[in-house]
Amino acid sequence: MNKKANRYKITLEQLALANGDPGTAAPIQFEFDNHDEIFSIIEKINAKNLFEQQGQATEFAVGLKLFSEVMIKNRTNPLFEELQPAFKAFMQKLKAS
Repeated sequence: MNKKANRYKITLEQLALANGDPGTAAPIQFEFDNHDEIFSIIEKINAKNLFEQQGQATEFAVGLKLFSEVMIKNRTNPLFEELQPAFKAFMQKLKAS
C-alpha cells in the first residue's frame, strides 16, 4: 500500500438479471488504494445535482475514481494513450461545473 493512498474495499453482488431471474454470480470483493478521498468526492458530485436519478452521482463517482486511478497507475500503457487528453479535459470540465 502506498503511504499517501487511502484504502477501500468494495463488495459487488448481483441481485437480479435483466430478465427478472435472480442473480447467480458469486459476490466479488476487492480492496484497492486511491489517492483521493472517495467519500468526499461522492458528496461533492451529489451536491452538483448533475443527474436526474438519485444514486447515479454515487455510481458515477465510484466508477470514475476506480477507472481514473487505474489509468493514472498505468499512464504509459498504450491502451490509455488516446484517452488521456480527452479525460483531462473532461475532469477539468467536471471540476469547473
